[in-house]
Amino acid sequence: VQLQASGGGLVQAGGSLRLSCAASGRTSSSYIWGWFRQAPGKEREFVAAITWSGGRTYYADSVNGRFTISGDNTKSTVSLQMNNLKPDDTAVYYCAAARGAAAATYISEYNYWGQGTQVTVSS
Repeated sequence: VQLQASGGGLVQAGGSLRLSCAASGRTSSSYIWGWFRQAPGKEREFVAAITWSGGRTYYADSVNGRFTISGDNTKSTVSLQMNNLKPDDTAVYYCAAARGAAAATYISEYNYWGQGTQVTVSS
């Protein structure tokens, strides 16, 4: 499975961006799709995830209510709508896929990773 993330950029605080992740290769309805981010000098952290089968979503507390993850399994794409962005959201954002992960928020559960897209929020 190959993942290609896009949609990053530079935005002012309070603005919005939409990230997209396109998957190619053989996927399954049991997969979980997630977004993670890594700021300079920090560890990669969980942002949001969605199950392909039931559309269940998970969010980090820091983005809950501002970010929305969605997926289209007919097109094998996952999106992350980011609203009311803050300077603390500045990071490289990665999409990832897990084969039936038991814990969607755990980075170690994810098997496939995209290349990352930069999001920069200015104050």
